[in-house]
Amino acid sequence: MPIKLENVGIAVRDLEETIAFFTDLGLTVLGRDTVSGDWADTAVGLDGNHAKIAVLETPDGQGQLELFEYLHPDAIETSPTLPNEIGMHRVAFSVDDIDAALEIAAQHGCTPLRGVANYQDIYKLTYLRGPSGILVMLAQKLQE
Repeated sequence: MPIKLENVGIAVRDLEETIAFFTDLGLTVLGRDTVSGDWADTAVGLDGNHAKIAVLETPDGQGQLELFEYLHPDAIETSPTLPNEIGMHRVAFSVDDIDAALEIAAQHGCTPLRGVANYQDIYKLTYLRGPSGILVMLAQKLQE
């Protein structure tokens, strides 16, 4: 059976803030919608499911994020996931210039958890907290 990853879905506190963060990093908004109704209740497993959504795509067209801001039921605040916790871990992006990407992230109040690491002179990479506490990894390939 063939299988294809369609997107990664992330519930967020503020859809506009999160869109601004990811579009400033280079993703493009493919579409926006508001979802609700019986089909949404059934698909998601929540009664009265009502959310604003946006689908964003990476410049290469290979990766998509689907962002949800829940209107009903109320979103539930949780502690941000730590890198070693079981469950959804992080979303990772390759960038051409990690310093430029970090400057953009900083404009949104997002900074590396600890710093930028050099992995065997192959990658420079870092984890940072994006909007709504999303764990984001940025990696710049140093050699081919």
